[in-house]
Amino acid sequence: MLALRPNCECCDRDLPPDSRDVVICSFECTFCTDCAHDKLGGFCPNCGGELVRRPIRPAAKLANNPPSTVRILKAEGCAPSNAA
Repeated sequence: MLALRPNCECCDRDLPPDSRDVVICSFECTFCTDCAHDKLGGFCPNCGGELVRRPIRPAAKLANNPPSTVRILKAEGCAPSNAA
């Protein structure tokens, strides 16, 4: 089950479980769409994998399957993408 991490690893922006402005890689590294597009060029800086929109868990399922509260943040931030 997806962890639904609460923040962008680059800028620490809050990313609620119902947000459509969230992308993840296959390892669930989590980024806001602004960082993913503007800084990362659509690829995870950790694994190099493709970033895709994180699905939204139905609200009725959140009580028994809550999102993660563990915040992960790259202390150095995310380097701008070299992709053109």
